Amino acid sequence: MSSLPSRNPSASAVVTLDRVAARTPDGHTLFSDLSLAFGRERTGIVGRNGSGKTTLLRLIVGQSDPAEGAVARTGDVAWLEQRRDPGAGDTVANLLGVAGALAIVARVLAGEAAGDDLELADWSLDDRIAAALTDVGLPQLEPERPAMSLSGGEQTRVRLAGLLLRQPDLLVLDEPTNHLDVDGRAAIADLLGRWPGGAVVVSHDRALLRLMDRIVELSSLGAATYGGGYDLYAGRKAAERAAAERDLETAERDASRVARENQRAVERKARRDKAGRAFAARASEPRILLGAMAERAENSGAREDALAQRRTERAEVQLSEARERVERIRALDIPMPSTRLAAGRTVAVLDAASWAAPSGRLVLAPTALRITGPERIAITGANGSGKTTLLKLVTGAITPTSGRVDRPVRAAFLDQDSAILRPRETLLDAWLRLNPGGTPNEAYAALARFLFRNTAAQRTVGALSGGERLRAALACMMTGGSPPQMLVLDEPTNHLDLDSIAAVEAALLAYDGALVVVSHDDDFLRAIGTTRTVCLSSSSRPPDLSGG
Repeated sequence: MSSLPSRNPSASAVVTLDRVAARTPDGHTLFSDLSLAFGRERTGIVGRNGSGKTTLLRLIVGQSDPAEGAVARTGDVAWLEQRRDPGAGDTVANLLGVAGALAIVARVLAGEAAGDDLELADWSLDDRIAAALTDVGLPQLEPERPAMSLSGGEQTRVRLAGLLLRQPDLLVLDEPTNHLDVDGRAAIADLLGRWPGGAVVVSHDRALLRLMDRIVELSSLGAATYGGGYDLYAGRKAAERAAAERDLETAERDASRVARENQRAVERKARRDKAGRAFAARASEPRILLGAMAERAENSGAREDALAQRRTERAEVQLSEARERVERIRALDIPMPSTRLAAGRTVAVLDAASWAAPSGRLVLAPTALRITGPERIAITGANGSGKTTLLKLVTGAITPTSGRVDRPVRAAFLDQDSAILRPRETLLDAWLRLNPGGTPNEAYAALARFLFRNTAAQRTVGALSGGERLRAALACMMTGGSPPQMLVLDEPTNHLDLDSIAAVEAALLAYDGALVVVSHDDDFLRAIGTTRTVCLSSSSRPPDLSGG
């Protein structure tokens, strides 16, 4: 049994945006003149952080009003926000939004019905709850279970099940797979694959975006729509990037050609002027004729100057526009210095290392792991299986309860929030704090290599986007006296947009040290070239080490 309604392919648009504009409280325009319609198709919303993706969702569901334009809704729209912590006494029923309805049924069954309870009692509710929880891959949950006992990913899936109980015409999901493990991601993807209604999904999860019927990319220029799922979108974007690079080459050649032509025109005019002066000096023609000839020459020169000026200005505009398009693409490049890690160098050794919480609960079973040279190891497993604990043991952030950990090389740990940076400090201060003995000039130079040039080094960490924050953390870690020979990363792409993810993938692929990465993103793990996988199953069993 499923909670999903049947598809009605003939249904019209559920939400229509007509020439909509959105602005931040300080007046900055996120987008304007935006016209979109959302019906019974699956639409993925992508764009750089700060482009207005969540703002667009708030307009669609009616939680915000547009600065300009109008939004029309003709059906029920249900919104799944990003992760939200439950209250202390909340249960699964609260997350589902049915605690009140279940209480009515309970009062009727107990013979304590009051008021309209008999009329309001929903006798199909238990079955519908079971079906909805099954649809999100959590059939074992009971409504009375405390919400705080669930992982963050499980809470997200339960709240999605609550939306399914409403059987809305349009699902609106904001990063639904963030913080979910592999099973949770698979459950959301399976649900969307079978969902017969409309769906609008903001996500950087490429596996999820492959299920979309179209991709809408938001930018300061507006919205660009690409038919099909992620792979078709990525192909079109790659073609656009290649075209931008070609346009830049053409614009540079044209600018050089115009400059040469203008120079030749100047030289020709100089030769004509010289010849004219020589002709006038011979005084062989009447003065009135010489004056007319001089006037014609002056007028001709003025026309040539004006033409040259127009050609130069046109070439400069085309070159500037071409450079701007390419700069938007290149702006996320992240340079990685060499670590010079030798292939046979021992990087880390875990010998029967385990860790237990202060309560005595075993979080990570005894684990044996050897990392040699520039290996690229993916740590996988369900939420709660001890992945982050393993990373902390590898970096020395915690000591093992039993066993031993050796790490003869310098390592750096970077979590999904780039917590090595402090929200109120500037990037310059962060670099100097993390690189004792460095000078401000060295800090400016190091940050500039990671595209934080000049005054950008004075930006505060708290004002950075997710991608900028990760780039800043890498700048501070990688540009000191000697870069770490092992990078340990915990879900580094959770808060990044697609462009930032691509930049991080390219940087890590170019990194020549050892990598140990926790990620549930298979696309990301493939892109950085992982060579081995350590799968954590439970705290009572040692991890599975495989070479795939």
